[in-house]
Amino acid sequence: MFRYRFITPHRRGKWYPDLSTAQRFAAQIGAGFMESRTGKFFAYRGTKLEVEPA
Repeated sequence: MFRYRFITPHRRGKWYPDLSTAQRFAAQIGAGFMESRTGKFFAYRGTKLEVEPA
């Protein structure tokens, strides 16, 4: 099992149990957005995905 979170130059998101949940909540910290029509995630410049074994 892994945990996922997005990091911007100024903020860190909380850990989520799956990537899709982390992507859904990325907008709260300004890390990216989920396009509503296709469901595709777009990360903003400077955003990093951090993955850690749970």
